[in-house]
Amino acid sequence: MTRSEATVEEYLEGLPDDVRARVEEIRRIVHEVVPDAGETISYAMPTFTVHGQPLVHVAAWKQHIGLYPLPPLDAALTAEVAPYRGTKDTMKLPHAQPLPRDLVARVVQALVQRRRC
Repeated sequence: MTRSEATVEEYLEGLPDDVRARVEEIRRIVHEVVPDAGETISYAMPTFTVHGQPLVHVAAWKQHIGLYPLPPLDAALTAEVAPYRGTKDTMKLPHAQPLPRDLVARVVQALVQRRRC
């Protein structure tokens, strides 16, 4: 996976088919939660924006997809995200596990809510 892409489409084109499908599913989730989200490349990874400001970064790695950064979450969501925590502000979605679609949507919604505060 190269890290010099200029567009999200170029980033996706550089991924193996199975990983590309997972990143595209995350992309669909973000746009379902935030229909007017913008897309750009920032820090060499796809970045979804709201009103021109970064909302969430998505990066494909060999063993997982990372979502960055995670805000402080309520207790229930924190507990659900716990098995996917990489570092304090990272969510790791292993390729070997089904994508937790509903959980990703709730995390994106939490990011949107935090942006509104």
